[in-house]
This record gives sequence, C-alpha cells and structure tokens, in this order.
Amino acid sequence: MASKAKNPDVKVLKGQEAEDAVLQYMKKMNRPFGAVDISANLKGAVPKTLTAKILLALAEKGEIMQKTYGMILKTNFYVVNQAKVETLPQEELQALEAECKSVEDDNVSLSAQVKQLTAEIAKLKSTPTDSEIDEKLAEAEVTTQRLLESLAPLRTGQPMTSAEDMARIDADWVRWRSEWVRRRKIFNTFWQIATDALSPQDAAALAEDLGIELDGPEHVELEKGPLCAPVPFSNRTNLKRKRE
Repeated sequence: MASKAKNPDVKVLKGQEAEDAVLQYMKKMNRPFGAVDISANLKGAVPKTLTAKILLALAEKGEIMQKTYGMILKTNFYVVNQAKVETLPQEELQALEAECKSVEDDNVSLSAQVKQLTAEIAKLKSTPTDSEIDEKLAEAEVTTQRLLESLAPLRTGQPMTSAEDMARIDADWVRWRSEWVRRRKIFNTFWQIATDALSPQDAAALAEDLGIELDGPEHVELEKGPLCAPVPFSNRTNLKRKRE
C-alpha cells in the first residue's frame, strides 16, 4: 500500500525530489536528526520508511554522517558532513565581526545613557513639586509670624521672666502635677472597684450620670510630650531644697 502524508494538503515527495528535500532540510538545520524526526518535521512529505532509505543513501554518498547508538535497540542519527557545509568568506566574517563590535559599542553607550536618565528621573521624583513648595513656604511664613509675635513684647521693653520666677513656676508645676497624678491613681483604683461588675457600656453611662470626665486624647498626648517628661534627679533635688 502506498504511504500517505499525515496532512492531506502536503504533497508526498518521491525519488530525487524527496532526497533533495531531506538533504536541504539537513543542511538548513545543521544538527543531528533521526529518520522519524525528519519525516515528522517535513510534515509527512517524505514517509518515514523512505526517509530512512534516503538517509542511508546520503551517508553512503558522503553528504551526511551516520552515528549508531544503543547495544540492543540500535538507533541511527544523521548530521550534515561539516566538511561540505558552506562557510562565509573571510571578508564577510570580518565585516560581520566589525558590525557586531559596533553594535556592542552602541549598546554600552545606550546603557550609560539609560543609567544617567534613570538617575535624573529619580532626582526629579525626589524634588518637591510647585504645590509642595508653596505649602512649605506658607508653613514657614506662619511659623515666622508666630515667632515675631512672641518677640513683640521684648521689643516694647517688657521685662523678661527672671530665673527665680522660672524656678518657682517649675517647682509649682512639679508639685501640682505630682498631686494630680496621685489623685488620679486613687480615683482609678476606686473606680475600678466600683465598676468591676459593670459592662463597659454601663460604666460609661454611670460616669456620664455622675459627671465624671475621663482623660481625653489631648490629655494622653500631653502626657507623652516633653512638658510631662520625668524630671532629672538633680533637678528634683534642687527644687526640693528651694521649697524648703
């Protein structure tokens, strides 16, 4: 029975036409193939059985080289005879090498430009926009105006607070804040006892009925600020001596 191509649209080649097709494909790919691979890659234009015969014939003619692998199940692979592979003239090779060198130089130059442009883009991204600069200038003007207003009394000749007055104010601050902390601790202790059996909602309702005002966010923020920072031991000793 005559062999048929796998694809009905592919013409089945025979004779010299089939041999030329196999040899042309081998030269084009220039890599090892088996008969099955070549037949499949040619889309069945040359049947597997005929492909195997053509490869053997080409090997006998010296057009391709044959290599057998396997001890029991032997498999033949074929590759174009490298001695008959067409090579480029020396002039064309030199021209291609020169062109390749030129492309590599252009690539280095372009890489340097990309690096420079990337750095410039990063710099531009970190630069404040016009709106951000206007906002910063407005904030600076407000700060400057506030500082000028705080200096106005000094410019009119108003006397400055003496060191003794500042020490007395600091001592009063430490004294009354300590008293406030002590009283808050006592309140928290008794309030915890009184509301221990109540839910958070009932405890909040009770505090509202009694008119109790607990610390708000502004009080918590004040406690974290420098005004309520712990006083160094040496300062406490000095204040204690002054109060005595």
